[in-house]
Amino acid sequence: MSPLSWRLWVPWRGRPAAADWQLLAAIGAVVVFGFGMRAIRPFLIASNPVLLEFLNGGPAEIGAAAAFARIGEVPLWLVVVAGTLGIVKFDWLTWWAGRRWGPGLIGYFTTRERADRLTERAGRVNPWLLRLALVAAPLPGVPGVIMTMLAGWTGMRLGTFLALDALGALVTTALVAGLGYALGQGAVEIVLLIERQAIWVTLGLIAVTFAVPMVKRALRRRAARRRLP
Repeated sequence: MSPLSWRLWVPWRGRPAAADWQLLAAIGAVVVFGFGMRAIRPFLIASNPVLLEFLNGGPAEIGAAAAFARIGEVPLWLVVVAGTLGIVKFDWLTWWAGRRWGPGLIGYFTTRERADRLTERAGRVNPWLLRLALVAAPLPGVPGVIMTMLAGWTGMRLGTFLALDALGALVTTALVAGLGYALGQGAVEIVLLIERQAIWVTLGLIAVTFAVPMVKRALRRRAARRRLP
């Protein structure tokens, strides 16, 4: 693989800095961590759901921990704190990726010229609208990764981001834990159903976003080859 083709697969432009490699390694470590959590999740969800919700930060884990709180095994405040930390613990990496690679990441989905135009438009996003979206980002059905990345891309300060991210995670955790504690497992199942359907919708949108530019480029290349003598 030539150096030029290799650079097409990285999100930065030009010569990478040490921070680019560090960020890429950190994101890779988080991906490996996520696969590892799948292996240990069945062993913790019934024995130590509070630890699991801190490690994984998902609605199922928060709901299981709230069920333990209902029978007096753990205090409810600990469930809320662990769930909040579990949701936000890696979000700063996504913010950092948006700050360093925003235009490069968009470049995966469209041309460089269009990515530059989108970068210019991103700078004009209403900051209050972005803040509200960031608070809502942890809710089931909201593409939180895109919201946190956009926060970094548009230049939101890290302190502001962390405060809004923590607020959104606290609201989401309190909502899921409160429903699980007050209404039982049925409420948790409703939240999980919304999350599962939202995941498929989000994946479908990402797939379309990837596919449309690729199809357009393939058609342009085919048309260019036909024009050649």
